[in-house]
Amino acid sequence: MSENSKIQKGRGTLNNIDSRFNEFQRTVIDDGWFVEELPPATTEISIENARSIISRNTSPDVPFEQSVNAYRGCEHGCIYCYARPSHAYLGLSPGIDFETKLTIKPNAAELLREELMAKNYRCSTLSLGANTDPYQPIERHYSLTREVLEVMIEFSHPVNIVTKSSLIERDIDLLKQLAEKQLVHVHLSITTLDKTLARKLEPRTSSPQRRLQTIETLKANGIPVSVLLAPVIPVLTDIELENIIDASAQSGAENIDYIFVRLPREVSPLFNDWLHTHYPDKAEHVMNRIKDSRNGKTNDPRFGYRLEGQGLYAEMIKKRFEVAIKKYPLNKSPAVLRTDLFHKPTKQMSLF
Repeated sequence: MSENSKIQKGRGTLNNIDSRFNEFQRTVIDDGWFVEELPPATTEISIENARSIISRNTSPDVPFEQSVNAYRGCEHGCIYCYARPSHAYLGLSPGIDFETKLTIKPNAAELLREELMAKNYRCSTLSLGANTDPYQPIERHYSLTREVLEVMIEFSHPVNIVTKSSLIERDIDLLKQLAEKQLVHVHLSITTLDKTLARKLEPRTSSPQRRLQTIETLKANGIPVSVLLAPVIPVLTDIELENIIDASAQSGAENIDYIFVRLPREVSPLFNDWLHTHYPDKAEHVMNRIKDSRNGKTNDPRFGYRLEGQGLYAEMIKKRFEVAIKKYPLNKSPAVLRTDLFHKPTKQMSLF
């Protein structure tokens, strides 16, 4: 396959790496006899009538116990996305299938309402964006995330949102209602300020500059907003660490944190292929630095190491981050959302 045939505008990868659960694994080999020109990768939508919607989490590395994902797969196409391997459970490729063969759960809000009404439900912050972006492009049409937020308002339930999309501005009316009761916190994820790199790295997300504008807009509307530098990629984006922190603070972010890149399962070969396609002169350097910080591998799943890494290089990133945020009034008081306002709406009985 030629280098050009690996690249398509608006897609993170055209690699159709097999699901690890497939009975047979295929390998594409370029024998030099022909150039395979692939047709444009179009988005396909399938419907899942889910039976439950709240996912529980026991990891000490993340600050939430439960999350809601109204979509499977993500059209943003971020090549480094740790959620790509989840598509293998559907018998689909964590590669191009992850960003083109999407599943929607149209009954997400209905299911959520039912689960919150359960007698044994215990209120704790719900996270949107734990697996795939709740404001990916198809949300503009299906509005499933907006419906979920309406349920949050109905129950006075706290919600934490992580996104790379300025589409969240559409729901400012709902977010303001939640913010007035201290029930919402938004995290804008920023990887780079380089627009050229961003188009290759995370092709269908809002531009970095547009995300900074969104921080300003949310802040102006009284909606708590933080920034997540995610992921920090050695050689490619780590040089921007201080600049991203500066731009985020100037835009109004209240808190800033970071996640060191990790490449679980199929993400590792996909990312390596992407590097050799777009940045062949840096590919080996990037991968070696990641391995230096992941105990000789590209992913270390152990709690306590997954998000920051370990070793001299990871420690250097951590020290740089700590020094940089001291220049601004950041991370002084971690956002704590209220759970005491949670209530179950009374069902009105019919008189007839």
